[in-house]
Amino acid sequence: MEAKYCKESRVIRTSRVFPNDVNNHNTLFGGRLMSDLDQVASISAARHSRRECVTASTDSVDFLHPVQPTDSVCFESYVTWTGTSSMEVFVKIIAEDLKSGKRKMAATALLTFVALNEKKRPTHVPQVIPETEEERKLHETAPERARMRKERKQRSKELAAFLTTNQPWDRHVLC
Repeated sequence: MEAKYCKESRVIRTSRVFPNDVNNHNTLFGGRLMSDLDQVASISAARHSRRECVTASTDSVDFLHPVQPTDSVCFESYVTWTGTSSMEVFVKIIAEDLKSGKRKMAATALLTFVALNEKKRPTHVPQVIPETEEERKLHETAPERARMRKERKQRSKELAAFLTTNQPWDRHVLC
């Protein structure tokens, strides 16, 4: 399987912020931003693998600056690193004040996707070739993030094994 350049999976999407997109603080609702970033990241994963993909984890979303109703919001995503069937996708979210033109990094995110074959089972994906300084930095630091993801997933499985799936009314707790 031939390796692919990060740029081959790049997705850029710019949107306006409308009144139904804001929260009670009159800034872009975080859940809206998270939905949009998952959409663009999933396209990057599909472009890289040319397979159906599923979100395996949202590893991090760091909100750095609020996005205002006077801003546009630009999502830029690409695959930064791959495992056997998994792909790490980086998304940067840039807010631009449409009146002044001032741009700021509003958020960054890292997500992991898994490519699926025709039987809906994990399948091999091409490796990544970084070219720019940004791409190289993300690619070089990805193995450590992959290690941390693996540890976090194991801890989540251990916690899930402890948790109950009983109906709330079967527990002697008032909600």
